[in-house]
Amino acid sequence: QVQLVESGGGLVQAGGSLRLSCKTSGRTFSVYTMGWFRQAPGNEREFVAAIKWSDYSTYYADSGKGRFTISRDNAKNTVSLQKNSLKPEDTAVYYCAANRGGSITSQMSEYDYWGQGTQVTVSS
Repeated sequence: QVQLVESGGGLVQAGGSLRLSCKTSGRTFSVYTMGWFRQAPGNEREFVAAIKWSDYSTYYADSGKGRFTISRDNAKNTVSLQKNSLKPEDTAVYYCAANRGGSITSQMSEYDYWGQGTQVTVSS
């Protein structure tokens, strides 16, 4: 079993930055692909970014390209999402997720474990 705990959310003005972190438990973190998703009120949960376990390759949704950076530290069992140039439309609950299969994907169904989420609010 893997547990994921997100942190780093909060209130920020448009144009500002936030860094989200996800701490995982479990000895096999290093073989999971890790992803970030978000869900705004009234919307479906959507993919934000993912990072593969083996070669640290990354994959971003168009909404975050050039503004968001996903990274991981296998020694600390942590994955992070640096978010710059934030916009009000980035307001959402952000979720960390782990994919045991290891493939880098934007499909929610491929992720086996989920955190509880952290709220990010961007004011205009």
